[in-house]
Amino acid sequence: MKDLKRTIAIVCGGDSSEHDVSLRSAQGIYSFFDKERYNIYIVDVKGTDWYVNLPNGDTAPIDKNDFSFVFEGKAVVFDYAYITIHGQPGENGVMQGYFELIHLPYSTSGVLVEAMTFDKFVLNNYLRGFGFNVADSILVRRGETINEKEIEERLGMPCFVKPAADGSSFGVSKVKNADQLAPALRVAFMESSDVMIEKFLDGMEISQGAYKTKDKGVVVFPATEVVTKNEFFDYNAKYNGEVEEITPARMNPETAKKVAKLTAQIYEILHANGIIRIDYIISKDAEGKDVINMLEINTTPGMTPTSFIPQQVRAAGLDIKKVLTEIVENQF
Repeated sequence: MKDLKRTIAIVCGGDSSEHDVSLRSAQGIYSFFDKERYNIYIVDVKGTDWYVNLPNGDTAPIDKNDFSFVFEGKAVVFDYAYITIHGQPGENGVMQGYFELIHLPYSTSGVLVEAMTFDKFVLNNYLRGFGFNVADSILVRRGETINEKEIEERLGMPCFVKPAADGSSFGVSKVKNADQLAPALRVAFMESSDVMIEKFLDGMEISQGAYKTKDKGVVVFPATEVVTKNEFFDYNAKYNGEVEEITPARMNPETAKKVAKLTAQIYEILHANGIIRIDYIISKDAEGKDVINMLEINTTPGMTPTSFIPQQVRAAGLDIKKVLTEIVENQF
């Protein structure tokens, strides 16, 4: 009898510094998925070396012509790809373009949205056009010279230097004076050929996830407040426990409603798909009122059991297994 269960690939790995983080997310997602409903395999992608982890502990190469593999003499073809690559090629539209070519449904937004959200400078300027508050920033490309005095006059100090296209805070520096700009740029250029110098926003950092189905529309999770004693929410804060994460965030109810509304609006403007996570800074204006600033968008957010999204799903009273099922079935 033919197996009626859909076969799903959790696609992880990638070519960036976030490769190992992605593997951890894949294990988390594997643990969350409904195994009685789906056949689940983890596919590790690195460069041109693509392989699937088999139930017997072995691995098998992926046939890139149709994203299939052979197990026990039979070809296994996937029905769906759940992408959890953080960085190149799964978060910048490249993997999405491949899946479009072979007509395989996948969990993230499309090629254009992925490419745009991966480039922080492009995304910020796009959303600024819709009236969202984003920090002022300057783009520097590798090989260009900078005027440190002009940067300091425009953005002030401290400021952030970050790769325009990367995640997990790799290559990010908080610069406290103009003399630190050059070494910070060197670090950032190790991760990306485009670097963004961004105005520092003082305030509460929060992160909020959302997903969408045809029946429910956009479902916005409770936001998480990020409290770290480090200079900023860096890699150690994100993955080595050097942070306090409070879900739901300690915002006043009116601000919480506004943030949730903005999250839903951004999701719709982008025509996003699957789970996305939006980071904000809640600063204060001259009168002490909350100002909501969009910081960045993560379209393949971390999915370890302690990551923001599973925390927020639990805080919303939802079941992560059911949420993942809804995301998959929404495309069939």
